[in-house]
Amino acid sequence: QVQGVESGGAWGQPGGAWRRSCAASGRNFRLHVMGWYRQAPGKQRELGATITTGGSTHYVYSVTERFTISRDNAKNAAYLQMNSLKPEDTAVYYCNRPPPRPGDSWGQGTQVTVSS
Repeated sequence: QVQGVESGGAWGQPGGAWRRSCAASGRNFRLHVMGWYRQAPGKQRELGATITTGGSTHYVYSVTERFTISRDNAKNAAYLQMNSLKPEDTAVYYCNRPPPRPGDSWGQGTQVTVSS
């Protein structure tokens, strides 16, 4: 079972960069594929990036080459480095397994607002 606890929210201008962190509870974090999701205002939550247990990464088209997902198994943590931020990146960001399994739960998320 996994529950992510995401770092605090942030606001900034287009072109900026932030790093979000997620501390995952549950056992055997190192054995889980992890993902970063986001939910933009008025839209459904969507998966944006994943990282396998071996460190292989995958991104959806809209964040490719701008976002980098990483993990630290010793800290049960996943990270999302976001560069060249755009207003359309404004969303609440969550981490969880892709897809979440029975018993997994969502954290409170972290609000990221990109606006000039």
